[in-house]
Amino acid sequence: MPSIPRPLDPHDDGGAAPGVAAALASYQEGTSDAAAVLNALSGARLLVPVVALLTETEVGEHGLRQEKESEMALPKLVGADGRQAVLAFTGTESLTRWRPDARPIQATALQVCRAAVQEQAAAVVVDVAGPVQFVIEGAVLEALAAVESGTMDRLTGVTVARVRPTGPADRTEPARRRRWFSRKGR
Repeated sequence: MPSIPRPLDPHDDGGAAPGVAAALASYQEGTSDAAAVLNALSGARLLVPVVALLTETEVGEHGLRQEKESEMALPKLVGADGRQAVLAFTGTESLTRWRPDARPIQATALQVCRAAVQEQAAAVVVDVAGPVQFVIEGAVLEALAAVESGTMDRLTGVTVARVRPTGPADRTEPARRRRWFSRKGR
């Protein structure tokens, strides 16, 4: 059974790093490019969501179905084209915006990219529900994953679950910033 890893920073308040938030805001406004966001993320702490996945139920003494056993799972986002992405969040506010019941695990952006490559995901989606969504994919994802070597003990041993995108963030993000999520016929 996997154990919950020690936090990178036990005194972390869960807030987004000011430099990352500023880089994402500038990117959204069009005053900076993806390279500025990647530079800000390269040394940043991100939060990877872990959710409970029901594995077994039983009927209780009152005749109601109840949880008997569950596992913690690392959700993956599945795009309209079937490609998968690992989710990461800049802080607890953006995490709970996506899914309030998710629990955060601290990891560096480089660790998250390495986990995505190990899970054969096509991308890492940062702050999928906003305030500013950012996608790391392709050669950039591969390069960032290659930077970290052997430090994935934070995310190993975790079951992977698939999650389809839902909610207003999927429909309102400008197309030029949503390349990974583009859908035909919209």
